[in-house]
Amino acid sequence: MKLHIQGGRLVLPAQATQPGSHTNSAPGSIAADGTVRADLYAADGRIVAIGAAPDCFQAERTIDASGLVVAPGLIDLCARVPTGEAALACELQAALAGGVTAVVCPPDLDPVLDTVDAVEMLSQRAARHSAVRLFPLGALTQGLQGSALAELARLSAAGCIAYSQAEVALADTQVLWNALSYEASLGFPVWLRAQDPHLARGAVAASGAVASRLGLPGMPAAAEIIALQTILTLVREIGVRVHIQHLSSAQGVALMRAAKREGLPVSCDVTMHHVHLIDADIGFFDSDYKLMPPLRGDRDRDAIQAGLADGTIDAICSGHRVLDPERKRRPFGEAASGASGLELLLSLTLQWAQAARVPLARALERVSAGPAAQLGLPVTHASHAVGSRIEIGAPADLCLFDPQAYWSVTPEALCSAGRNTPFMGYELPGQVRVTVVGGVPVFVRES
Repeated sequence: MKLHIQGGRLVLPAQATQPGSHTNSAPGSIAADGTVRADLYAADGRIVAIGAAPDCFQAERTIDASGLVVAPGLIDLCARVPTGEAALACELQAALAGGVTAVVCPPDLDPVLDTVDAVEMLSQRAARHSAVRLFPLGALTQGLQGSALAELARLSAAGCIAYSQAEVALADTQVLWNALSYEASLGFPVWLRAQDPHLARGAVAASGAVASRLGLPGMPAAAEIIALQTILTLVREIGVRVHIQHLSSAQGVALMRAAKREGLPVSCDVTMHHVHLIDADIGFFDSDYKLMPPLRGDRDRDAIQAGLADGTIDAICSGHRVLDPERKRRPFGEAASGASGLELLLSLTLQWAQAARVPLARALERVSAGPAAQLGLPVTHASHAVGSRIEIGAPADLCLFDPQAYWSVTPEALCSAGRNTPFMGYELPGQVRVTVVGGVPVFVRES
């Protein structure tokens, strides 16, 4: 398809918006938020021109983007999707409704992604039912049991981009050492949650005044710090590339900042919930706020926001998980952990950017270019590449949204089957109008 997106505000890479730059030959002046008003042209799945149309270009479809921001499609580094065909199609449609064009699935699905058959089944079902680019994480150990390594090379050949224990921490440091050493020899990255399984045992909230007042078993920040220090020590010794998932503490952010300054091959993400919420939001046992890792104090939240602003934290993810209402409406200590959120990722990123006065273009990097760097995929020169930048030659994966439109988070407004979100009832900025994958509009919101 030949696509013409007309009159939008394009979010271009940082180097393309520097004074005197001629990258992409983008016309117009650079706005304070880092956007440039220009037309965009795509053909055969890729961006072919920005500004003026290529010679002999005849658009098969034109989208009027006046008043809209044209951003790279969002990349969500953690979305647990169901594996049943109908349920999977529903959640991937929710991703498109949220402007998400690529998702990474952790291995703790049903079945666990520790065999080639499980990985191929998920990938094939996703391809049949949606245009969303789905990237599976393979299980690091068989059944996520933490003892024998999974068949990692075969999982990689089946399409896994990296390996993870999901929320199941490796209690045996010798197993972790062996796993990281083996991955380093193969050149595969490992994604890990920094959480000491012994200090985390039985915890349902973060240690502190709120947990004490409510009588809830608490998880100290030391659970994250001890595990993170262990991981960083092993990275220093072995040289393997490690991505830390779902940081939650101020000390964790500080350790990652120091590790990056040291030059260690590490990166990290946070969930959108930890960018905005704190333990006090639990109120009186509201199980919608039961998450893992648990919400911590305002000092931790502020450190996370600062880490996002200065680049210590590479990405914001949704941590999407659909839970049956019966499992979520139990007493707080017995309720399942997790929240849905594929359709909220863009809006909550915009809300953080507005509150922190972070320019729009830089904020959107935390849900596009930042996550894309963790996938280990080429941006422009492969059939399975993911579009994370608006530049000539890149895949035309795009999110067109109205930054001035506010919408209410209600069950009726969500495509996802998940209604388990602490943001239910909130009014949030930014509504997705069109989502484009591979140069084809695959979601268009009716006016």
